[in-house]
Amino acid sequence: MNPGVTGLHRPAAAATMPPVEWTKRGRRVLIQPRPQRLATACRATALLLLLAVPIVAAAAEDEVAAVHRWRAARVTEIAGEDGWLSVVGLHWLKPGINTLGRAKGNDIVLQGAALSPRAGRLMVDGRSVRLEPQADSGITLDGHAAAALEVTPPAAGDGVVLRCGSLRFYVIERGGRFALRVRDADSRARRAFRGLDYFPIDPSWVVEARFERYEPLRHVPIVNVLGDEVDMLAPGALIFTRDGHEWRLDALLEAAGDDHLFVMFADGTSGHETYGAGRFLHVPLPSGGGVRVDFNEAYNPPCAFTGFATCPLPPLQNRIALAVRAGEVRYRSAAH
Repeated sequence: MNPGVTGLHRPAAAATMPPVEWTKRGRRVLIQPRPQRLATACRATALLLLLAVPIVAAAAEDEVAAVHRWRAARVTEIAGEDGWLSVVGLHWLKPGINTLGRAKGNDIVLQGAALSPRAGRLMVDGRSVRLEPQADSGITLDGHAAAALEVTPPAAGDGVVLRCGSLRFYVIERGGRFALRVRDADSRARRAFRGLDYFPIDPSWVVEARFERYEPLRHVPIVNVLGDEVDMLAPGALIFTRDGHEWRLDALLEAAGDDHLFVMFADGTSGHETYGAGRFLHVPLPSGGGVRVDFNEAYNPPCAFTGFATCPLPPLQNRIALAVRAGEVRYRSAAH
């Protein structure tokens, strides 16, 4: 029969299907696959793929929404009244008397119209710092004129917050030294703020890292931009694969009892597309052997926004060659 005339020839794919060989009771048996079975299997596979597409799309949408919520909170952290763009001064205190006020002759000169030219002094005596204001200083505490009081910062955190007009200032301790940090809600940097820039949100930068626990916890020396060294605890390392290579980052605790891990890292984008000193990242404290790491939420340290911050720097082991093109890019502003 001429198949070109009748059109009743068997499809070529079915004619060339290789037989399946198997053994039954010592005998070799050849079975010719049925095209109908293969077609059914193909249709089932296609159906599963079609069902998976909405699931993957929904996960991507959830990631985008979560990152946008994080970005909104990030703007407040940077540009709010207590954000890093409000920091306008960091004055190191010497032992003994440190005068402050609006006049140039003071040890600490603050630009506040409501502040007296000679508002008072900060007395440093060993591990104690005390404010002794003048009667007409213009300095307030909780809405009332400030009287003499102890302003030594606690072991963790900052000291008493004093106010004068748009200014807020308080004592901090770094490397065994005291300093007065000054914020201005009406700072030029805040007024010039036009938002933060990011790499496009990329769900592929959400990685499931293996958590390698350190037992006991490791002490990691961390140097800050001032050259001071502090000791931080690392409960373990995050290990993940990207571009065919395995990468690891030490994860730290910022304070005892934290429910998250703090990661400082520099990568192949540092100094080019992103801030030169590296970026920060928070991840959940793992309960098992793995942890979700979302590099879309990698962010710039405070030093990217003000010259009056005392940022820690990534340890050497957290400086990797991988280019992490996710999260915040370098901050650009005419005010900084």
